[in-house]
Amino acid sequence: MRGRSVYFTGPREVAVREREVPEPGAREARVRAKASAISPGTELLLYRDQVPEEMAADETINALSGGFEYPLRYGYATVGVVESVGEGVSPDWEGKEVFAFHPHESRFCAPIEDLVVVPERIDAGTAALLANAETAVSFALDGAPKIGERVAVYGQGVVGLLSTAVLAQFPLEALLTIDGIERRRELSKELGADASLAPGTDLEERLEGDGDSDPEGMDLAYELSGDPAALNSAIDATGYAGRIVIGSWYGEKRAELELGDEFHRSRIRLQSSQVSTIDPAHAGRWDKQRRLGVAWDALADIDSDILLTHRVPVERAGEAYRLLDERPEEAIGVLLTYN
Repeated sequence: MRGRSVYFTGPREVAVREREVPEPGAREARVRAKASAISPGTELLLYRDQVPEEMAADETINALSGGFEYPLRYGYATVGVVESVGEGVSPDWEGKEVFAFHPHESRFCAPIEDLVVVPERIDAGTAALLANAETAVSFALDGAPKIGERVAVYGQGVVGLLSTAVLAQFPLEALLTIDGIERRRELSKELGADASLAPGTDLEERLEGDGDSDPEGMDLAYELSGDPAALNSAIDATGYAGRIVIGSWYGEKRAELELGDEFHRSRIRLQSSQVSTIDPAHAGRWDKQRRLGVAWDALADIDSDILLTHRVPVERAGEAYRLLDERPEEAIGVLLTYN
């Protein structure tokens, strides 16, 4: 049996190739894809050749154990139906709709333990956002927002918008978001932001409360824009002893930070956050399954249609990446679809 796979073949070059799909081996299942979500952050870095080649793609995902050298298959958000199973797998798996942290492919085999059953209340398109929703939950765990805090989120792409929706469930004094695209700012407010501002806006002017008693600046900021310059803005907006969670991956882009002024005395804490692992502070009570359960609950409460702006047949995958690369004001979430 043959399937179609998306390959990154060079800078801003994408090809769809046929490849042989074997019968599932022991403890494996073969999945027929229905949709897969493009991750605009990571995949655009790869598309633009801004990823260190010597770096492992993701050591925690079996399907992404290699490096970032062209040509390669990539992606980690595929939803499909189990067609057949190998030895040692219950036939009850056949026909189940599943999510897989797997590259963009129309058919593939995967270890049964790598497949996540999609809840009946979640449609396939929404389910393709599971990896992004899990990332948003991970950011909330790492930032640990407290009651009455003022929180800013820089960047309102798919992950930023999902993070806003998760953070809006906390009893915050203010939730502000920052993005350069007006459409994303409007969606941000629909998902729970108190205000969504253009870059360069003075956040202090948008905060309510008693200026004599409230400390200056944000208590917590998230940098999720993928733009290194936004990290400087987050530092400027964060108050004394505040926290900044850096969820962006810049690849080979360099962040030039201004740390010689007030930052030196600010006691601001910068924390990297990435969904492949769980913060050791939480690992005693949290594992991936618990985090995924919270992510499913978050997706069930969100109208995914406002996030999924484009559905593109896999045969035209190159158009999908050009859209995200050249016209970000038009696209937020892009799904590849499979006949």
